Amino acid sequence: MMVSTTNDIIGFKAVRHLGIVRGITVRSRSVVGNFVGGIQSMFGGQIGAYVELAEASRQEAFDHMCAHATQAGANAVIGMRYDANEIMDGITEVLAYRTAVWVEPVVG
Repeated sequence: MMVSTTNDIIGFKAVRHLGIVRGITVRSRSVVGNFVGGIQSMFGGQIGAYVELAEASRQEAFDHMCAHATQAGANAVIGMRYDANEIMDGITEVLAYRTAVWVEPVVG
């Protein structure tokens, strides 16, 4: 699956638009993660416990989006974006979404 944050993929032409696809995950921080994150925040800098959670959440949403695009018959997603919302304290939704397309190489 090719995925681009732009509305095109260099060397390819979108020949069919297959609609919007999305991947959603909802994650919460664990008690241990909150404790470790709280300790790390006292010292400043990057908070590794939360970075790992954020990265895992984005990857899971991305994977779900790619699976949804495959089910729609796409071989690419263009204009891909992420969005995140806190549903309630400590529970976050991460969404990966945009347009599923079928692309073919540009000849000549």
